[in-house]
Amino acid sequence: MKRVDLKIVLLGKEYGGKTSLLERYLYDHFHGDLPYQNTIGAAFGAKKIQLDDKQITMGIWDTAGSERYEAMSKIYYRGAKAAIVCYDLTDSSSFERVKFWVDELKKFEEDCMIYLCGTKKDLVQEDRQCRKIDYHTTTDYADEIGANLFETSSKTGECVRELFTQIAMDFVNKYVPSSKEKNEDLILESPGKKSTFCCSS
Repeated sequence: MKRVDLKIVLLGKEYGGKTSLLERYLYDHFHGDLPYQNTIGAAFGAKKIQLDDKQITMGIWDTAGSERYEAMSKIYYRGAKAAIVCYDLTDSSSFERVKFWVDELKKFEEDCMIYLCGTKKDLVQEDRQCRKIDYHTTTDYADEIGANLFETSSKTGECVRELFTQIAMDFVNKYVPSSKEKNEDLILESPGKKSTFCCSS
C-alpha cells in the first residue's frame, strides 16, 4: 500500500463556512447553534482516505477569513496541491472575495487545483430568497478558471464528503503515477532497452 500526503487549504471570507465544512468532514459534527468563534491564523486537521491501493493522508489547513490575516494565509497555502475557496450562498460579498483568493492562487501557486465551494446550502433550500449568489454566475466563473464547483451544507452534510473525495481522486490522477506508468518509465529508461517511441527528421 502506498501512502501519499496531500495538502489542502481552505480560503474565503470571514463567516464563509470554512470551519464548519472542515468539522463536518473530519468529525461529522456541526456546531451551528453555538456562538461563532473566529479562526485565528489557521487551524489544522488530518484525515486518511483509501483510493484503490493508495492511502491518501489529507492535511487540511483552515485559514482565518478576516482581511487582517490575509498576509498570514499565504504561509498556509504555500505548497498546497488543492484549495477549497468558500463562499456563503446567502452573502453576495463573499463571492467577490473568492475572486481575490483565486487571483492569489493563480499568481503564487499556479499548479494548485481550485475547488469553489458554496456553503450553507440548507438555508437556500429552506428559503430560496436567501440565495444571494446566482448558480449560473458561479458555474460560468468556475468554467472560466478551470475549477470544480460544489454547493454544500455543513449542517446536513450534503456534498461535503463528495467534495473531499473528488479532490483526492483528482490529486491521484494528476500527481501520483499508476503502477503501469511506473513500469513503462522503467522500460523506457533502462539501459539496452529500445524505446517504443521514435521520431524522424
